[in-house]
Amino acid sequence: MTAPLTITFLGTGTSMGIPVAGGFGSENSGRDPRDERYRTSVWVRSPQASIVIDIGPEFRLQTLRSGIRHIDQVLITHEHTDHIGGLDDLRPFNYVQDAVIPVTTHPRTVESIRKRFSYMFEPGKTPGSVDVEFLPVEKRRFRDIEITPLPVNHGSLDILGFRLNDFVYITDANHIPDSTMELIRGADMVVLNGLRWEPAHPTHFTIPEAVDVAKAIGARQTYFVHMSFQVRHAEVSRCLPEGIFLAYDQQVVSAGGRAESL
Repeated sequence: MTAPLTITFLGTGTSMGIPVAGGFGSENSGRDPRDERYRTSVWVRSPQASIVIDIGPEFRLQTLRSGIRHIDQVLITHEHTDHIGGLDDLRPFNYVQDAVIPVTTHPRTVESIRKRFSYMFEPGKTPGSVDVEFLPVEKRRFRDIEITPLPVNHGSLDILGFRLNDFVYITDANHIPDSTMELIRGADMVVLNGLRWEPAHPTHFTIPEAVDVAKAIGARQTYFVHMSFQVRHAEVSRCLPEGIFLAYDQQVVSAGGRAESL
């Protein structure tokens, strides 16, 4: 059996969050709390491990409201600010765990992090700075979780999704290569980005496009994240096929726990 996973959606919104700073465009927003979205991130737990995928600007708040108390590893999809802006908030976890935190991400993203957070890596760095180590992008087993990097395309940018046991997480993509689709097949749960209903976008799946991808994959459950203010949870949910859902902040779901042969 693959280890069952508990998934907490820490955030499900676009790069500026919803509502955006200043509240611009929120005058006509509804009162459904599911339509308020922090930057997209997810927390994955197994009986033996605690892993976070992407650390955006609200990460401190996300840890407080979800109850994250331990982080074994961090996986980062790419270097845009909404996916790495909260890296400094790993400091308390370094202190409490008394350990370096491993990070897996694209080599290009490593270079971006080293430049933008240079104080974490320079000789004689500031005492108490975040302490991370970068791991190679490769398939590996960590305790009871098998981690498989999933190359996908975010417009012209090559980025990563990840498969953890029977759970697949892909955000900020507008194309999944055939070779990656083969790595995804057989997953129990898939998370995909679905920016808005229309019009088409040059670097993100729209919801109809994400539905087509979800159908091609055929997972038991698919959840959409990285949604804009145009996506009203109650309204859009009624239009989705069976087994496909809009995720919302702080939603907790379960994936996997199936026989290895599946």
